[in-house]
Amino acid sequence: MDKELEQFQADLLKSVGEMKRGRAGRITRVEPTPAALARAKVGLSQSAFAALLGVSTRTLQDWEQGRRQPTGAAQTLLRVAEMHPQALRDLQAT
Repeated sequence: MDKELEQFQADLLKSVGEMKRGRAGRITRVEPTPAALARAKVGLSQSAFAALLGVSTRTLQDWEQGRRQPTGAAQTLLRVAEMHPQALRDLQAT
């Protein structure tokens, strides 16, 4: 058998053994953005929360994924949503 293929098989078996023992090769932790935390506290879908804030769903997704940062009034609305989620739920009901 080809030496490179043998090494590949040995590495693969070693990896499977490590997985079975619960050892992870890499651990990735994702910290939610303030926009994602605010939406979670209000308990709305992305589209409903974006409509409530008066922004597009794409803009909200960019904020939640950290591609863009909200500015001005949007930052204030997100802080209100996080600190007083019921206030935004009340607005949605009207």
